[in-house]
Amino acid sequence: MADPCDLTDAVARQRLAQDGPNEVTVSRPRSVLRLAREVASEPMFLLLAACGSIYLALGDAQEALMLLGFVFIVMGLSFVQQRRSERSLEALRDLSSPQALVRRGGAMRRIAARELVVGDMVLLSEGDRVPADMSLLDASNLAIDESLLTGESVPVTKRALASEEAMAADAWTAFSGTLVTQGTARGRVTATGARSALGRIGASLAGIAAQATPIQRETRGVVKGVAIGGLALAAALAAAYGALRGDWLQGLLAGLTLAMGIIPEELPMVLALFLGLGAWRLVREKVLARSIPAVELLGATTVLCVDKTGTLTANRMSVRQLRSGDARYDALETKGAALQEELHPLLEYAVLASHRRTFDPMESAIAEAAGQWLAGTEHLHSDWTLIDDYPLSPELLAMSRVWRSPDQRAFLIAAKGAPEAIVDLCHMDAGRAGRIAEQVLEMATDGLRVLGVACGTFDADVLPGLQHDFDFRFLGLVGLEDPVRADVPQAIAECRAAGIRVVMMTGDHPATAIAVARQAGLSAEAPVMTGVEMASLADEALAARLAATTIFCRVQPDQKLRLVRAFRAQGDVVAMTGDGVNDAPALKAADIGVAMGARGTEVAREAAALVLLNDDFASLVTAIRHGRRVFANLRKAIVFVVAVHVPIVGLSILPVVFGWPLLLMPVHILFLQLIIDPACSVVFEAEPLEESAMKVPPRRPDQRLFDSAVLVRGLWQGGVLLGMLLVTYAGARWMASLEAGRDDMARTLTFVVLVLSNLGLIQSNRSWERTAWHGNTASNRQFGWIAAGAVAVLCAVLTVPAVGRLFSFVMPSPLLLAAGLGMAVLSMLWFECIKWGLRRKVRGNASPGGAVHLPANSCSSRR
Repeated sequence: MADPCDLTDAVARQRLAQDGPNEVTVSRPRSVLRLAREVASEPMFLLLAACGSIYLALGDAQEALMLLGFVFIVMGLSFVQQRRSERSLEALRDLSSPQALVRRGGAMRRIAARELVVGDMVLLSEGDRVPADMSLLDASNLAIDESLLTGESVPVTKRALASEEAMAADAWTAFSGTLVTQGTARGRVTATGARSALGRIGASLAGIAAQATPIQRETRGVVKGVAIGGLALAAALAAAYGALRGDWLQGLLAGLTLAMGIIPEELPMVLALFLGLGAWRLVREKVLARSIPAVELLGATTVLCVDKTGTLTANRMSVRQLRSGDARYDALETKGAALQEELHPLLEYAVLASHRRTFDPMESAIAEAAGQWLAGTEHLHSDWTLIDDYPLSPELLAMSRVWRSPDQRAFLIAAKGAPEAIVDLCHMDAGRAGRIAEQVLEMATDGLRVLGVACGTFDADVLPGLQHDFDFRFLGLVGLEDPVRADVPQAIAECRAAGIRVVMMTGDHPATAIAVARQAGLSAEAPVMTGVEMASLADEALAARLAATTIFCRVQPDQKLRLVRAFRAQGDVVAMTGDGVNDAPALKAADIGVAMGARGTEVAREAAALVLLNDDFASLVTAIRHGRRVFANLRKAIVFVVAVHVPIVGLSILPVVFGWPLLLMPVHILFLQLIIDPACSVVFEAEPLEESAMKVPPRRPDQRLFDSAVLVRGLWQGGVLLGMLLVTYAGARWMASLEAGRDDMARTLTFVVLVLSNLGLIQSNRSWERTAWHGNTASNRQFGWIAAGAVAVLCAVLTVPAVGRLFSFVMPSPLLLAAGLGMAVLSMLWFECIKWGLRRKVRGNASPGGAVHLPANSCSSRR
């Protein structure tokens, strides 16, 4: 039944429209006008404007207008590609918005925090980020970290507004942006967005700029260096042309043409599109990349540190066994038989030791079992009043809840937790503790998660400060099972083939951890390491044990942090999964922190670089596969950029050196840009993962995009293509020596071979494993469209006289065209020979993303 104080959806929509979204804008997305301005101010378009001015000075208005027309086409392509990337990032910002658990119209639902309005009823629990300013109506053991607002690191205790104590407003107000470190609460929203406490100081965040990724910094450095060198070379070329031929305007035009051909201005756009669309593709696989650098680092992951519950297992707990003394109940064996009377108190107090409104899968399973097996008995106590609770702590893995029964004066205490912690609370003798440990081991060997349960009473009016001060009586053991996800064994096998270690870190009993590890396909032969054992090891001794240990059990959150640092100290790239508040330091310390989206706390999601929206381990393996794909395809794009610029630079410089007519003009460079830019960004970004990408070790984390292996491959391809183009030019001049306009004809044929060879260069570099004519053309429609468009425009340039004159082209004879087509095919064969030779030379070496077999990608020097 709906609470009359709850908001309806209609009222919420009205208030949202009136007050605006509940968000503080810390960075403004690039608008359409800003994108257009940035595109228009790129060096390439400034150079084109200069070329148009020179053509006007030369009296060639037709050439100048044609240049301007091409400028708008290329600018349009750049704008569309950058807008596509920006939309992907905007969608990511929407997805990464914090979530809030609200009650509207009597129903609980989880919505984006930006949709909260004044009057909404919000439920808070440990690990949540407070989504808006709110008055607390109920609070249980609530403590909130307000350091974001006050700078004080000590959490502040909060109480409900209805408390009888006289309090300042701050004591019953939870402020937007603060963090719940303990307890639960229910509150009503009083201020959102800019009107909240966080919003009032949010203006100071607006100027904070996003940090560049390592690859972005490397790319900017390369582009800047090449641009400086290219402009210097262009100036020298212009001066040489003017001095040798006395035509300074034509010399300036030749220099500008060289500058246009040599500056790799497409690289920043390629990188932005690759990373932005790479992150968006991950979202389609239910993985949210909150940090773009995580996308580029995923391919280097060497160790996955994963939790058991909810990551390897389905996180759908159910009570399988109950044991108390000699009494035993197994849900699988009894097949629906009634629960023995002597086990009723065990399940009764297991329920009392749990939260009534819970999202914990174990507590939900206990409540479900009680509803089934204790229905109609006196062991379910909806009329009991909760007085206080003692939460789980690193020092004691047990929790207690204090209740008052309507017909008893004394407090009744229910406790549950790790069996050894409950045994400790009950102050048992060694003999009985040993018998319970044997039962725990037997249950854990079956893969069950085992909890101990105890009860007690307390007559005094003032509760003690510690659970140990109660007089507990041991009731028995609850065994819960959580089946391994069906796709986990295959995913772990894929990790093993990819050279990635999967390490389990869990708080479970060793026997339980081993049983689950075997089901999941992890190695369970080596000895496990417990948290107690780890605490006794020095850092050097722990490092020596890491290589042989796959299962770490009974570990505390601070020990997870220590393990992450130990693996990183060895040179490993660590990805770690976590979901709790205490996991946040380890998530932050890992190279790639991975939070659970469904069951994880808000602080864990904020500390992580990736969020698994469906809490699925297989999604994490998919993310690694995408990381390798992004890095491998970036390298393919860079090889193409290097290779395609070599002949452009050569054909711009050599005619000046040898006194030939100019071979390339600005309009030719623009035509090539229509091929180069889309190929680099669209075609290579859409290329699927190579077949062997997950069958080789990870790349080194310090591997550069622009390393010697990439440059050598690109220079080999581009250098030989330049040689073939010079042979084509010389042959065309010789074959057309008696015809008029032989220079224009030779230029035409050379350009035709250059365009067709560039298309062959794209096709050859799409895969460094397969031949260009045996593979995946159908899987990349973008290449088909670009190739068809380039050939169609080239045919129009050759067959339409008015357009051909703008390019200074003359239609070659059929014999010359056939010879040019043969040279393009020969260049394609050469590209394939280079691919085959490099692949054979480094066969067996590792590669980035798993398929780029280059020497620099070997991981043998990782440590």
